[in-house]
Amino acid sequence: MSSFSGIWIPLVTPFNGGAVDHEALDALVRHYVQAGVAGFVALGTTGEPAALDAREQDAVLVTVLASAGALPVVAGVSGNHTQSVCERIAALNDTPVAGVLAAGPYYIRPSQAGVIGHFAALADASRKPVILYDIPARTGVTLALPTLLELAGHERIVAVKDCGGSLDKTLALILDGRLQVLCGEDLDMFGMMCAGASGAIAASAHVLPQRFVAMARALREGRLEEARAIWHTLVPLVRAAFAEPNPGPVKAALARQGLLHNELRAPMTRVSDELEETLGRLVA
Repeated sequence: MSSFSGIWIPLVTPFNGGAVDHEALDALVRHYVQAGVAGFVALGTTGEPAALDAREQDAVLVTVLASAGALPVVAGVSGNHTQSVCERIAALNDTPVAGVLAAGPYYIRPSQAGVIGHFAALADASRKPVILYDIPARTGVTLALPTLLELAGHERIVAVKDCGGSLDKTLALILDGRLQVLCGEDLDMFGMMCAGASGAIAASAHVLPQRFVAMARALREGRLEEARAIWHTLVPLVRAAFAEPNPGPVKAALARQGLLHNELRAPMTRVSDELEETLGRLVA
């Protein structure tokens, strides 16, 4: 079974003067490798993939794969046209990605039978492990527990990025045990990992990655008091990282650290001056 555990970084896409800044992206990935993260998600929500054309998306993935070394890279492949997403997945089969991350078919809001058919088709098209992305707040698509449990029977569906907003569903998935559960709501990661989640795909971990890695390691090794102490130092950062739309706060914090330009693509905007000042204090 593929292992999707620990702290994963859903990489931002740096821009400079309107273009993708591949030099900054390369440096970011190498920085996180040194910090000890478990892996990367390229072209996930935090990477602003909807603002990248197909050529730019391909180039971003090439850079991340080249910079990640031995660490695994998962590619975001979400869309609401099943056949097009299947074609994208088929094109990734011959690349060294460790898996694909796919959200529900947004806007269309199909029945649960349609959701199952969509993800089954994607998994059939893939030769790589598939991570389901349960994020109804963005997609408008609910992945009900019976749906997730049925999809868990597919040999290539191995994990779920859980932003579903239901503790009951999360605990049921952990207890079922067939899918690795990765927390996708950063403020919930400590509690979810204590309950048995395998890790987190955490945008806020861009900023102080070593601390997130240390917290996850302490939990894994049973040092609960140490893990709790680290987590409480991180909570103000996690709250600030989502005080305005992601990835605006993360990019502002990284710019304060000199790791990229504080630039996003429309319709995303830079964070308010007040939040930027708060983030500056937190990363100082």
